[in-house]
Amino acid sequence: MSMPYTAHLDNFARDSLPPREAWPELIFDLPELQYPSRLNCAVELLDKMVAGGHGERIALRTPDGACTYRQLMARANRIAHVLREDLKLVPGNRVLLRGPNNPMMAACWFAVIKAGCIAVATMPLLRAKELKPIIAKAQVATALCDVRLMEEIDRVRQECPGLKQVVVFNDGGPGSLEALLEDKPEQFANVDTALNDVALIAFTSGTTGQPKGTMHFHRDVMAMCDYFPRSILKPDANDIFCGTPPIAFTFGLGGMLCFPLRFGASVVLVEKLLPDALLKTIQDFKATVCFTAPTFWRQMAGLAKNYDLSSLKKCVSAGEALPDATRQLWKNATGIEIIDGIGATEMIHIFISHTPESVRRGATGYAIPGYRARVVDEAGQPVPAGTIGRLAVQGPTGCRYLADERQKVYVENGWNLTGDAYKMDADGYFFYQARTDDMIISAGYNIAGPEVEDALLKHPAVAECGVVGMPDEERGQIVKACVVLRPDFAPSAALVKELQDFVKNSVAPYKYPRAVEFVENLPRTETGKLQRFKLRSA
Repeated sequence: MSMPYTAHLDNFARDSLPPREAWPELIFDLPELQYPSRLNCAVELLDKMVAGGHGERIALRTPDGACTYRQLMARANRIAHVLREDLKLVPGNRVLLRGPNNPMMAACWFAVIKAGCIAVATMPLLRAKELKPIIAKAQVATALCDVRLMEEIDRVRQECPGLKQVVVFNDGGPGSLEALLEDKPEQFANVDTALNDVALIAFTSGTTGQPKGTMHFHRDVMAMCDYFPRSILKPDANDIFCGTPPIAFTFGLGGMLCFPLRFGASVVLVEKLLPDALLKTIQDFKATVCFTAPTFWRQMAGLAKNYDLSSLKKCVSAGEALPDATRQLWKNATGIEIIDGIGATEMIHIFISHTPESVRRGATGYAIPGYRARVVDEAGQPVPAGTIGRLAVQGPTGCRYLADERQKVYVENGWNLTGDAYKMDADGYFFYQARTDDMIISAGYNIAGPEVEDALLKHPAVAECGVVGMPDEERGQIVKACVVLRPDFAPSAALVKELQDFVKNSVAPYKYPRAVEFVENLPRTETGKLQRFKLRSA
């Protein structure tokens, strides 16, 4: 496929793409996936919706008020002027975005895209240690950060001299983003990007804990909006979305921002949600569509009777495998069939799912329109129905890692290998079995065991440790640490808590080991490699 002329003046991203022969095969066989060669996804999702008559409709809802499509566009345009005029950014520059789900975070995302820059959104919980490789790998020089998340940015700036300018928002003080945009015009000349210009770099962690940057084009963002929601979710302009995934996750970018705006609908942005608070959000805002992880669906099922959920129509689960027991709990409590789905940061969003009417017990679903999927053996050959193997996927999106040798591991013979073990029945339904690597998936978060091990080993009591995922009814998996203590330390409940707090303070808190077992030694190979499978089986 030819690459249309880029609008980027900074060609770092395009130069960092894998060789074209290392890309997966891309498929655009649906009419709605035929996009023009010049495409800016922010213009499609925001400006064209305003031009199409949605300007005075509500786009974003919060506990503090609402924001119309026209107001969101005006705010994004003003921020884009700040990026261009005050921060001197040019198309192709990367911008780190730090913030919880709120209107300013949404406006910043659109502004970055409108200015032809590349959004590098990061989860609010990430610590300086985790931000450093992201900033370094994407060569980020500019950050827009919610004032409440500045502590970790201040720490990482000391080690990342390339991060030259940081502007805070949700602050209002001198030098803040609000102050800078105050006198900017509400109109902005959107950059005429190519459909194959990189719009965002979404980072994920592999089993080694080394971050992988997945590069997605403007076309990919639009394809994300035009396959799963159009064929499975089927929203309309009267829908009100809500949920828990951060905009920094591509799962959240779709469900909490792009999907509702693509269809003229609105979304409720709430910064911190617990199960009871999410139920109250559905009740108070009369939400019709909800996105969250299986852990929340299970916890909310027992609380559902305390809330008026009569407005709710569609429930979407992703981030980890949905246990059938959780599906049944929620259905018994509400009468609503959860729409399950598997996606990947590399693929940008969900590619296997089902409509509420086409559920099959125990199955994630089938390859949605626009995608094809199969189960293959180690040689990449399809296996018979009912046989467990590796999940392989093709469609309009696919893996393109940012300057990463792991591209050739994820993509084989034109297929994306997601790292999941599945089996497929004769009707094309896919049944999840396990991860094919050592990634721990807990409550929708991907956690690399070696990263937690590294954090634990910095504690003076820890001689050795091994971290694995263990099955858990509510969270899918929990992080378990098997710890060998130094001679001067003795096992105790107090030490367990001390180690847990130590990890919480050095990496994102959700990565801490919820279970700690003190052991005399760890199983290793003759070459010294830790045998994690023995820890799991024990």
